[in-house]
Amino acid sequence: MVWENIKLALKDMVTSKMRTLLSLLGIVIGVASVIAILTLGQSATKSITQSIVEGGLEMVTIFPSRTSKKASEFTEDFGNNLQKQIADIEIVLPVNSSSANIRYGQQMITGSVSGVLSSYASVLDYNSAEGAFFSLSDNLLARQVVVLGAEIAEELFPDGEALGKYISIFRNQAKSYVVVGVMEEKESSFNLSYNSSVFIPYNTYVQRFIKPTNVGSYVVRVSEGADALEVSDSISAYLDNTVGSDAYRIFSPASLAEMAESITGTFSSFLAAIAAISLLVGGIGIMNIMLVTVAERTKEIGIRKALGASPTTIMGQFITEAIVLTLTGGIIGIGLGTLLSYVVANAVDWQLFISYSSFVYAAGFSTLVGVFFGWYPAFKASKLDPIEALNYE
Repeated sequence: MVWENIKLALKDMVTSKMRTLLSLLGIVIGVASVIAILTLGQSATKSITQSIVEGGLEMVTIFPSRTSKKASEFTEDFGNNLQKQIADIEIVLPVNSSSANIRYGQQMITGSVSGVLSSYASVLDYNSAEGAFFSLSDNLLARQVVVLGAEIAEELFPDGEALGKYISIFRNQAKSYVVVGVMEEKESSFNLSYNSSVFIPYNTYVQRFIKPTNVGSYVVRVSEGADALEVSDSISAYLDNTVGSDAYRIFSPASLAEMAESITGTFSSFLAAIAAISLLVGGIGIMNIMLVTVAERTKEIGIRKALGASPTTIMGQFITEAIVLTLTGGIIGIGLGTLLSYVVANAVDWQLFISYSSFVYAAGFSTLVGVFFGWYPAFKASKLDPIEALNYE
C-alpha cells in the first residue's frame, strides 16, 4: 500500500510539473541553505583549527610580567622546578628576546635577537634550510654563533651563501657572530616572528649580549598524548600559588583552537536555525498546494470511498504525497547546498569538510515538514463525504 501511494505521488508530481516545481522551491532553498551553512561552518572551523595546530597545539607559552614584584623569580631554575612540579611536561625552554640592529657589509636591518637553548629548533619543529641550528657545546661555551630566520637571511644575503659569514649585532656595542645556519620559513606563533628573528645560544645572550634579571618567556612542550588544556590549567594553578595571578600571562594554542571551534560551531548552528525557517515557509507552500490538490481530486476521493477505501487509506495517500514532495526537495537541496559549499570553499581557499550529519538533519527535517503540513490536507480529504464528493463540480 505504501509503495502504491509513493508511485501515485510520483505520477502526480510528473503530471503537474510547474506546480511541483513551485512547491519544491521553498524546500530546496531551505535545505540548500542549511547544508551550505553547516558545511561551510565546519570547513571554517577545521581551517582555523588547522592553522592553530601548525603553531603547535602541544605547546604552552608563559610570559612573566616585567612590572610584577615577582618578576625576579622567573629564572632558569624556575623553569626546571615547573617541569618537576607539573606532570605531563616534556621540557621547559627559557627564551630571552630583544630588538637590535643587524649588519652585514653595508646592509643594516632591525630584527629580533633571541637567546635560546640548542634544543629549541627540534622542540618547535623548526627546520633549517642551510647549515644547522647551533649545538649544545655552542651554548655551554657561550660561542658567538648565530642562526638566521628566513626573512633576515634573504635581506642580508640576497644572493645566498650566508654560512660561515660574520654579521654584526648592535646592542650597546657591535659584536661579530658567525652564521652557522639559515632556517626555513615558519609562520609566527608564541608571540615570536621566526622569519624576522636571529637566534644565538642562551648563554651567549645572557653573558655577552644582555644580562637580563629574569627570563623573558618559557616555552613548555606537553608530553605526547597529554591534554594541553589540562596541563595549561595545572600550570596556571601552580603559578597562582607561587607568584600570583598578576605576575604572568599564559598562552596555549589548544585553548585558542577550542575557543575557535566553539564560536564557529555556535555561529553556524545559529545561522542554520535561521535558514531552517525557510523550510517552514516552504512547508506552508506544500500545505497550500496539497489543499488545492485535494480540491481538484475531490471526485477521485469520492469514487475511492464509494469503492470501500477507508479514511485512513485516503489520509495515508495524501500524507505520503506530501512526504515524497518534501523529501524530493530535500534531496535536491542537499545536492545544491553541497555544490554551493564546494564553490565557496574553493573561492576562499578552505579545505572542504562535508557535514554528513547535516544531510540527515536536512532530510529528516524536510520529512517532518511534509508530515506536519501534509496532515491537515490529508485529514480534510479523509473526512469528505462520498456523496458530496461525487457531486462536486
